[in-house]
Amino acid sequence: MSTVKDAISQAVDRLADELYALSTKIHDNPELAYQEVKACAWLTEFLGKQGFKVEPGVGGVETAFRATIETGEGPTVAILCEYDALPGIGHACGHNIIAATSVGAGIAAARVADDVGLTITVVGTPAEESGGGKALLLERGAFAGVHGAMMVHPAPVDAAEPPTLAWSQFDVRYTGKAAHAAATYIVRARTVPELDDIRTRILRCFEAGAVATGAALEIRPSGPLYAEVRHDRALAAVYRRNAEALGRSFPDLGALLERSAASTDMGNVSHALPGIHPIIGIDSLPAVNHQPEFAAHCIGAAADRALADGALALAWTAIDVAGDEALSSRLRAR
Repeated sequence: MSTVKDAISQAVDRLADELYALSTKIHDNPELAYQEVKACAWLTEFLGKQGFKVEPGVGGVETAFRATIETGEGPTVAILCEYDALPGIGHACGHNIIAATSVGAGIAAARVADDVGLTITVVGTPAEESGGGKALLLERGAFAGVHGAMMVHPAPVDAAEPPTLAWSQFDVRYTGKAAHAAATYIVRARTVPELDDIRTRILRCFEAGAVATGAALEIRPSGPLYAEVRHDRALAAVYRRNAEALGRSFPDLGALLERSAASTDMGNVSHALPGIHPIIGIDSLPAVNHQPEFAAHCIGAAADRALADGALALAWTAIDVAGDEALSSRLRAR
């Protein structure tokens, strides 16, 4: 296995400059949810040149794709790309890094996948910031035949199993009185069942407002529900071990990590099949995700180092899955 991992390291080293350039190009051309035409084209072209069979528009979504190298009877591991930006502040969540990292991991792992009996697929998932691209692709069968899914997300520091929150977003519209007619609301909770309970209580507050003012009330979902991420503990442990072998460290952040929990549609995927969503540090503090200052940290030396480390850690983790008979069997049994 060490020889196989050395081959993966060499593959990432050979691709590094191209991956850094790809990340920078996506960063400098931010596109919003379901409008990521340029990023999608650059990513699929890159994968196609590396021998992947690319299926554009997977699930009927123009800016989604699936790129696969089939190699045999082993498990199929999906490595997920994100590439949408935030309105007004561009890539302030580092999706440019995610996209290039996942492409690099997929290509590097595919170089040795045949040797270990593994199928690698890279799935392009648009609209994570809003619109729930992964939830839509999941519903439309884009993850059919996949046994495990993984990605790594930039953040100020590293964490193997960062907590996330379930999320529901909806529009509220009152009519019948002269006032601000509408607003967008988000409700978060630790789990989907808790979210359902809180959302029910919040909606009753809006209903009470309508009764009190004599206004008509309309509440409409403005996107799919995001579930909390269920990190597969065994997969997360393998990822952490590989990241630590690259010199990454995982500080004990305790309650601080809990308070900074965000939401992602990767949670929906993790409820359907084993998955992980670790975060990888880019030395951005005091800037954190979704701040304009964080976008500036998503290119440069620390971002490129995280990109290369993330690609290696993900690719090594995928290979370790194939080499672990118990883990591989469990994933294929789902």
